Amino acid sequence: MRIETVRTWSLGSPAINFRAAPLQLGSGGVDAIAVAYADSLGSNPWIEMFSFPTDTLKLAVLDLRGELLWRRNLGPGVVPDGNFCPLFPFDLDGDGVDELYFVNNLDAVHPFAISKYRLERVDPRTGRTTGQWPWPGRNSEGPMVNAFRNVIAGGYVRGKPVLITAQGTYLDMYVQGWNPDMSRRWEVEIPADSAGARGSHMHPVVDLNQDGVDELMWGERCLELDAGRELFCADRETYRGHSDIIQPVWDEQASQWRLFTAREKKSRVVPRVACYDAQGRRLWGALEHGHIHIGWVARLEAGKPRTAMVIRIGSQEQTPQGRVVSGQEVFAFDVLTGEPRELPFDPFQTIPVDLNGDGVHELVRGLAHNGGGKGDVLDGRGKVLGSVGGPVAMACKVLDRPGEQVLTYARDGTIRLWADANAADAPEALRRYDHPFYKLNRRSTACGNHFSVLGGL
Repeated sequence: MRIETVRTWSLGSPAINFRAAPLQLGSGGVDAIAVAYADSLGSNPWIEMFSFPTDTLKLAVLDLRGELLWRRNLGPGVVPDGNFCPLFPFDLDGDGVDELYFVNNLDAVHPFAISKYRLERVDPRTGRTTGQWPWPGRNSEGPMVNAFRNVIAGGYVRGKPVLITAQGTYLDMYVQGWNPDMSRRWEVEIPADSAGARGSHMHPVVDLNQDGVDELMWGERCLELDAGRELFCADRETYRGHSDIIQPVWDEQASQWRLFTAREKKSRVVPRVACYDAQGRRLWGALEHGHIHIGWVARLEAGKPRTAMVIRIGSQEQTPQGRVVSGQEVFAFDVLTGEPRELPFDPFQTIPVDLNGDGVHELVRGLAHNGGGKGDVLDGRGKVLGSVGGPVAMACKVLDRPGEQVLTYARDGTIRLWADANAADAPEALRRYDHPFYKLNRRSTACGNHFSVLGGL
């Protein structure tokens, strides 16, 4: 493996807070990268973690030639945090060019004025606004921790696109589906006192039952996108908490989807990690207590089932330099059977990525916890293969060349795309890149915690 920088951009201003997602501009593949950034961290809507922003949020589009196409400063009314302002590229009108959707605020003086929040659509080629609609402010009178949990996603109903918006994660929750003309297709209301799990910081979209209609995984709750109908809620009667990890996993032998989850809230409700079938029936569960905060699913050895890794934490704190967690305990399992596994390395801060295209994941130490990963690239046994030099915003197929690529950012505003110069795509890797789940969910890295969502495929 020979890891090298293949593209470099300069934002022209510092970026300690950086999110990115691949963008299609008409070629049929990835043509650019949409980014949201600021020199400010610590504005999580939980009151114990919120601090006042010291910079404003900017949106920009970087093309794959190394140029910055446009940049837009959203001003002091938009809090620079992905919960307040999610960013999602999606081709809702079907013209082959993604639109950019985000939550804007028309009130530059009052950043919490939900009545002035708007779902905004922009042309990714120019940054020009092409539509604005009132953001559903259903939780405006509720606690801050729930009121400012905004989500944008999308999926397909028999090939036709549906845009998804949602509000709330822990208490009252609302999910809407929108048609290409922006007429509301459906809305689901989930009261705080209802049975079943709450939302998650992951909200993957997957055709779980393979009927041609995608489903949104809203926590352990499965909503089909045609009418918003709930198909199941895993462990409905026993778990009403919030899970940090909701990961679809493809079982090749059974040709079926599985669903791996890891739980944060209601820390004494068992199990803390679990795997379900495509109907929401639990296949296995493990661990009896604790806040499971970090984890992934990855294929670490050729020909072997995927490994599910989770990290239980003792405490966490939001600082101006980012999230700091302590008291970490690592657990690993065969994701299909629940059989415990031992990892011969520390997986903290790692993200799965197949840099060399062999169908087996490497791990890049790139998550932002505890000051940010330094970018070391490890194989499935923990051997260091190289480095991408810093924290990671995106790990997926971007360029028309073998292997996946890794996008990193630096405090000075330098953005780099890294690749393996010796990569060669195996048939397994090519099938993965071409899968509808892969193409759809790689869009989600600028909304929610989806750095590792592709590891289940």
